[in-house]
Amino acid sequence: MPEDLATAMRQLHDEHAASLWAFCLHLTGNDRAHAEDVTQETLLRAWRNARVLEESRGSVRSWLFTVARNIVIDEWRTKRSRKEIPTDDLAELSGAEDRTDQLLLSWVVAEALTQLSREHRAVLLECYYRGQSVAEAARRLGIPEGTVKSRTHYALRALRLSLEELGVSQ
Repeated sequence: MPEDLATAMRQLHDEHAASLWAFCLHLTGNDRAHAEDVTQETLLRAWRNARVLEESRGSVRSWLFTVARNIVIDEWRTKRSRKEIPTDDLAELSGAEDRTDQLLLSWVVAEALTQLSREHRAVLLECYYRGQSVAEAARRLGIPEGTVKSRTHYALRALRLSLEELGVSQ
């Protein structure tokens, strides 16, 4: 390494290192270790681009600050791009299946249930959604077990027709 380059780099360090480190500390949110890394990388780039510094018409300090800022921005962008995951890959990564279709179907079924009579909805609610036996549903609704059975039969037929009208096919 030529002696004049080494002298120039020592002078650059002596004049700008403290203010560059303070600037990097600000850029990194007061992360001292990260600020030191950015400062070191900036000075390394200055050493690699000594000609640019000699030929630059602007301030050396502004060049150093711009390089430091760009290093931090590039690191941030790299971290962000690593965290971005295409939505097609989400199901594979989480090990879960896409439940969108199930959710939409449940909304359609809920809409079809609103088309049923109050009595038919009550029987389906007890027998299918609450998992009650015919005897328990009859007791809770205050009707005979035979009525629960027949209402369930006709409620399911009406629900099937309502779903067909909403465009749901088997």
